[in-house]
Amino acid sequence: MRLDKFVCKSTELTKDEAIQHIQSGAVCVNDRVVTEAATQVHENNRIVLQGVKLKARDFRYILMHKPAGTICSNIDEAYPSLFNCLDIDNASELHIAGRLDADTTGLVLITDDGRWSFNITRPANGCCKVYRVHLAKEISADVVPTLVSTFERGIDLQGEQQPTLPARLDIIAPKEALLTITEGRYHQVKRMFAAVGNRVHSLHREQIGRIRLDVEVGQWRYLTHDEVQSFSE
Repeated sequence: MRLDKFVCKSTELTKDEAIQHIQSGAVCVNDRVVTEAATQVHENNRIVLQGVKLKARDFRYILMHKPAGTICSNIDEAYPSLFNCLDIDNASELHIAGRLDADTTGLVLITDDGRWSFNITRPANGCCKVYRVHLAKEISADVVPTLVSTFERGIDLQGEQQPTLPARLDIIAPKEALLTITEGRYHQVKRMFAAVGNRVHSLHREQIGRIRLDVEVGQWRYLTHDEVQSFSE
């Protein structure tokens, strides 16, 4: 991680304060003064601030049930931030591993571990995300096989050079489906259904990897050790 972030994660300093200390020569990395805040460091490095060895706080891994009408941002914008539901110290250090649109509900994973979230969001890692989709138009039984096959092959989206990666479509009811994807392009689920002539009426993410949503709307909990490790297997 960046040196200024490590200092913040090891102290109560703000980012600006951490940068000031670094630029003033008050921070040593492996017994060498470092004045560039963007320097990449590892938690195994010996990092000292004004003679005191720093130890970063443990990473945090959180599951939340995102309400509708909130945004996956650390601050309020046109809609309120879902972080308003999160009563936790140093929330500004956290980020969301795979964002949802303001009108989309369901499972979000929140962390301050960038390498962990990269494993979740990188398409090549094949981490499955399961969405429950309610549609504007009914899907007739006679087109289901063709539609399922289309999603399996990948769909060409407007403005994209490459089709979507193979996706699994399970029809639950004439206007309801489960869609499993392994990537997270801009408005991807909505655009996939638009490409086959339908419109998403509402969207809810209920699973990421092996983790299923199990808390009420607006509630959150820490992930277990096994849940955290499941993304490294």
